Amino acid sequence: MFSTITTAPAKQSVSETIAVLSGRLSTATLLEDRRAAILGLRSFAKQYPASVASGALRSLIGSLSRDGEDVDTVKVVLETLLMLFSPNQDSPEASEEIALWLADEFTQRQENITLLLDFLDTADFYSRLYSLQLLAAILSARTERTEECILVAPMGIPRLVAALDDRREAIRDEAITLLTDLTPASIDIQKLVAFEKGFERVFSIISEEGGLVDGARVVEDCLILLANLLRLNSSNQSMFREMGFIAQLGRLLRAAYMGNESGEEVAQWAEAQRNRNIYALLAVIRLFLVAGAVGTHQNQVAFLGDRVLENTLQLAFAHEVELPIKSEALVACADMIRGNPRLQERFAGLEVPSPLADLVSNGHDPHTNGVPNVFVIDGLLDIILAENTVQAFDMRMAACTCLKAYFYEHAEVRRHFLTRAIHGHKMKADELTNVFTTLLQPLPEAAAADPYRYWFAAVLMLHLIHENPETKALAMAVTEGDEASGEEVVTSIQTIAAHLLSSVAKSEDTRVVIGYLMLLLCWLFEDVDGVNDFLGEFTNLQGLIQAAVENPNGDVIVQGLSAMLAGVVYEFSTKDSPVPRATVREMIISRMGRDRYVDKLSKLRAHPFMRDFEVLPQKLMDGGLDPKLPDVFLDDTFVEFFKDNFSRVLRAIDREPGLEISVVTNGVQKGISRELVDSLRAHVAEKDRALQDAEVAKSSLASQLGQEQADHRRAKENGLAELARANAAAEQLRAQLTTKDRLLKNAEALAATANEQLSREKASHQQTNALYQQTKASYDRTKASHEQTRTSYEQVKAAHDQLKAENQGIKTEVARLQSVNGGLQRSHEEEMNALQKQMDALRRSTEIDAERVRRRSEAEKADFKASISRLEVDLMKANKAKSVAEEALARANKAWAAAEEALEKANKASAEGLSGAQKKSSEAEEGLAEARAQLETKEEERRATQNELDDLLIVFSDLEEKVTRYKDRLKALGETVSDGEDDDEEGDDDEEDDEDE
Repeated sequence: MFSTITTAPAKQSVSETIAVLSGRLSTATLLEDRRAAILGLRSFAKQYPASVASGALRSLIGSLSRDGEDVDTVKVVLETLLMLFSPNQDSPEASEEIALWLADEFTQRQENITLLLDFLDTADFYSRLYSLQLLAAILSARTERTEECILVAPMGIPRLVAALDDRREAIRDEAITLLTDLTPASIDIQKLVAFEKGFERVFSIISEEGGLVDGARVVEDCLILLANLLRLNSSNQSMFREMGFIAQLGRLLRAAYMGNESGEEVAQWAEAQRNRNIYALLAVIRLFLVAGAVGTHQNQVAFLGDRVLENTLQLAFAHEVELPIKSEALVACADMIRGNPRLQERFAGLEVPSPLADLVSNGHDPHTNGVPNVFVIDGLLDIILAENTVQAFDMRMAACTCLKAYFYEHAEVRRHFLTRAIHGHKMKADELTNVFTTLLQPLPEAAAADPYRYWFAAVLMLHLIHENPETKALAMAVTEGDEASGEEVVTSIQTIAAHLLSSVAKSEDTRVVIGYLMLLLCWLFEDVDGVNDFLGEFTNLQGLIQAAVENPNGDVIVQGLSAMLAGVVYEFSTKDSPVPRATVREMIISRMGRDRYVDKLSKLRAHPFMRDFEVLPQKLMDGGLDPKLPDVFLDDTFVEFFKDNFSRVLRAIDREPGLEISVVTNGVQKGISRELVDSLRAHVAEKDRALQDAEVAKSSLASQLGQEQADHRRAKENGLAELARANAAAEQLRAQLTTKDRLLKNAEALAATANEQLSREKASHQQTNALYQQTKASYDRTKASHEQTRTSYEQVKAAHDQLKAENQGIKTEVARLQSVNGGLQRSHEEEMNALQKQMDALRRSTEIDAERVRRRSEAEKADFKASISRLEVDLMKANKAKSVAEEALARANKAWAAAEEALEKANKASAEGLSGAQKKSSEAEEGLAEARAQLETKEEERRATQNELDDLLIVFSDLEEKVTRYKDRLKALGETVSDGEDDDEEGDDDEEDDEDE
């Protein structure tokens, strides 16, 4: 009865359970049921990701859309999806293909990615965090497709960038990670992130986290994101530069090395993170300085202006900074100045802490932290030539790179540096860090202890003289030995060659030998004078060939470089060299042989250090506490030089000794041009062929000339016979022509007689007609002269009447002016008398009583004002009369000019009509004399009027002076008057008043 109750239900398998939960998720109508189904699926997601994904993936994604408003449901769904991307490693269904399958489901439908981006607009912590993590997982599986979906999604990039402002560190850090993974390759995404204030947000996070010194891993992540935004993106670099963020880099660097100087104890993990942060920032700086990039020059100038270069140098020379950071900082400095002449020149003037000085512990040293400052070039030389520990190799290499950038394509800088080095060598100053002293006077025991000291010195000298004839000549002029003391004088090339052969003989470190060989190869290449100097010591060539053939170490690089140097010596030697060119070739062929010569060079070309130089790290490998010397043997410039000229040097041994190479140095050609010789030989062969062709043509022309001469003789005989027959016919025709000529002459004589008679009759008719025309013209001229004389008389008469009327007007005006003048004079005398009386009364009253003086002064002021007003009125009238007189005078002058013009016309008319009308002319002369008399009278009247006007002007001047005196006196009495005259005239009146008083 109860058997059915006690029976246990059948156990459900995992696949069945997942299928049930998936069905419930897709069919449930209540939110709680769907959430319960999702929770059940989550419990299986880690261990059975394939089963959950195959049965419920689309339902889970659909739940995000359907239940997106419910925070708890969204959280569980996102957690489940994340578990599917990272299942347990011991799961039987774990596979990399699951992640690809999940990513395809999201990226093949744009709305799925947009759905995840929409959750970034919510304020819920888990929705934002899990959405970012899920997007990062999808991006890792399907990078390109995810980038496209995010780029196309509405507000996709702005939402991701806005997540950087979230104050919750977990969300902010996930946003940094996602953007870092999203931006390495897509230029469009890089630009959008920068446009959405990505730079500002990144620097804000770095500042909040404590900068490079105190910042944690998030600072490094921010710098990696910044590097992604700037790498090979000229647009973002330009925006970064123009918005002033380069100054932010300078401040971060300054805080970095200033923080290191604080001397505080720092945990080892914190110090490691600090170094990682600084290293990442230096890597960001180097992104702006890619050689050949569009904005590199502008970036270099900006780094100088915002003190990034200076702060990077200070970081590189700070004693508390670790060696890897110093090395990277020096390389960054090299990138900042390379190829920019302005920065190269200013670089030498910067000062840095001395790398060799010990810290002063008393703290009273005037220099920063007790470390004296030196110029940066001296500091770099100290690092390169004075540091001798293996651990410092990377820093020495970086310092050498910095100096090479200082020399790069700047001939003046090279010449200046070399001149100073030569001077220091001669003065025996700074022998430890002098390049010349190091190369020419090596210490016997130093090569074994620090072989790279001589290698670096040779590399620096190589860059100073490479492809620069001027610096080559300067270096070659340096000698060793004092001739005055009886010592042998040896040139610098011979000295270096002697040290090279000595190092080979003593089996010193290969790096020293290779350094000398690289230097001599670049020095002697295309330098005839240098080759001759090298051959000046015969044993140099012998030892060089021996080093190539019988090197005891059997080093392929040394043997190959020695053979190459022997080939360069032969290539640029001449028959005038100390060891003639033919002898050099004979020595190479006899002691080395052509096949061995080619073999040595070919092995050098195939050597891994030469063949794979660009991909091999030229730095110290991590060897623990006791590292070995690094496998750095060659310089990058020398490797480029070798590969460019390998074929030429390889073929040099095959050229005959008579074929010398032409080298142009400083515009002067040295040696004989092989091209010129070949050209001359071809020209001579061409001339020989032309001469042979000319001989053949000459023979042909001679036979042709004989044939033509015979033909000419036959033609001449036939011509003579024809000429005789023609002469006979000509004589007969000549007789007939003579008869015809005689008849023609008789006819011409009769025609000439008739023509002469006709000409005489025609001339008689023309003479008669001309007499008639002359008589008629004389009559017309006489008539016109009469009319013109009458017209001139009328004009003179009219001018006379006008002058008479104007003269009468002038007389009237003068009379009126004289009357006005008389009235003004009488008024002036009356005013003067009254003024004198008042002044006398004023003096008497002043002596009696001061009060009466004041009242009488006021009365006198009033009288003076009235007098001034009257005088001003009179003055205005006089000025008006003066203007009228001036106008009358102008009219008189105008009338005078008109009379003169009429007189000139009358004279001209009289002269023209003199021959035709004597009587009329006499009358015109009488009228002219009368007009002249009238004009003289008018002129006298005009002069009289002018004199009268001058007198009036004098009177007016006197009146004006008196008015000025009155005004001055009123001013002296304290009364205000109008300013009507100039300052100079007022000054003169004051002086006259003083004299009168």
